[in-house]
Amino acid sequence: MTISAENSEAQNTAVADALDYDPYSVDLNMAPYEVFARLREEAPLYYNATHDFYALSRFDDVNKALIDHETFISGRGALLEIIKSGMEIPPGTLIFEDPPIHNIHRNLLSRMFTPRKVLALEPQIREFTARCLDPLVGTDRFDFVNDLGEQMPMRVIGMLLGIPEEHQRRVTEHGEATLQNENADLMASGEVFAEFIDYRTKHPSDDIMTDLLNVEFEDETGTVRRLRRDELLMYLTVVATAGSETTTRLIGWAGKTLADYPDQRRELVDNSALIPNAVEEILRWEPPALHMARYVTRDTEHYGQTVPAGSAMLLMIGAANRDHRRFPPNGDVFDIHRELRSHMTFGAGTHFCMGNALARLEGRIALEEILKRFPEWEVDWPNARPSQTTAVRGWEAMPTFVA
Repeated sequence: MTISAENSEAQNTAVADALDYDPYSVDLNMAPYEVFARLREEAPLYYNATHDFYALSRFDDVNKALIDHETFISGRGALLEIIKSGMEIPPGTLIFEDPPIHNIHRNLLSRMFTPRKVLALEPQIREFTARCLDPLVGTDRFDFVNDLGEQMPMRVIGMLLGIPEEHQRRVTEHGEATLQNENADLMASGEVFAEFIDYRTKHPSDDIMTDLLNVEFEDETGTVRRLRRDELLMYLTVVATAGSETTTRLIGWAGKTLADYPDQRRELVDNSALIPNAVEEILRWEPPALHMARYVTRDTEHYGQTVPAGSAMLLMIGAANRDHRRFPPNGDVFDIHRELRSHMTFGAGTHFCMGNALARLEGRIALEEILKRFPEWEVDWPNARPSQTTAVRGWEAMPTFVA
């Protein structure tokens, strides 16, 4: 059988025009924005038959769905593979809970992220950042991830939890292994924290671990009690993993993005007052988590189509963050002078990230201290390595040549 050139060209065009988003493709997730733009305009409600999920990509749709925690629930998991596995979610997994139990657990942790506690960390974070960067001054290389991005959030979470410095690397590696685990039924148990719990039980201190060991609360049954050991272990795993990954990715993306936009980087060097806005724009521009998954509890209508109860829905954070309807005139333009409008990087509604102020503080300090020492850089692309996770995306290495 022969295929004419005309038919062949038509088939190639049809393949090129096919709109397909594979959430498990690491390569696609590192540069997904052409696909995301098509999703927003051509298929604001998208269905993927291969992986059996729906997706919403426009800002208003994503925001409304995240707030509607009765239709779009987290209790079956917030990752597509976990929802699809049907696994039982361990108690205390805060990001995989729904109200009212989620609100009870969230209130217990919110004491960790009060404005007072976050701001009190600034001198220590800045001192540690300087310690990481000063030995590199005068050299010609700086890796945004390996030299700082991995170190800073690990240290900050250690400060909050009261984990000794010599043990913090082990905790971070535990969190990375959790994220890279392809098997949804092998969620971390949190046992990495067991010895610290035992130590703080005998040696209380002014840290969140001591607080959580001693706090009494009324649970969903009306019983006043303390956290069980398994709940506390899971709490600490969630805090340590979520608290480190966002900042690590943010710093890596900052290295790449400001290398791509040297004129805007120069403005930050000349005027450090622009840095908080730049951090916000980098968070919008390259969010570590491109989507959040939800289980659909009841039939819901979008764009004239019914999403049936029992479906998995991806709420496309990365697509919503560049929606021109929310970020006019063009969300696909990076601009450190952009008028501040809330984005989706930290979520919305009941699961809005409690650590957002801490991540912003760490990002600001990192950029301030980096730009003081290294006002110019270029990415060493042959040695830059993308992370192989799909739950969060970013760089395992972001090496640069510095001037």
